[in-house]
Amino acid sequence: MGQRTQLQDWDVVKNSPETKDSKVDISTALENRRIVRARQRAIGRELRRFFDGVAKEPVPEEFMELLRQMDHESEDSVTSRKRS
Repeated sequence: MGQRTQLQDWDVVKNSPETKDSKVDISTALENRRIVRARQRAIGRELRRFFDGVAKEPVPEEFMELLRQMDHESEDSVTSRKRS
């Protein structure tokens, strides 16, 4: 862990309600934050793994047709504005 991250952790922990209003040990609070970050990273990895497959699926033809229609309408709108 880099110095910058440790300082950020310290600022968050020393100003958090759990350490301001109680006698919670600072090292315990820092360890709790590390545990939370580790859980968040694990959740992020699993979400990326799960949705990676979804992102690689082909776009349904119905959606592609809608996008083509929208592009065409957008081009028509720009053309009509230029004529005005």
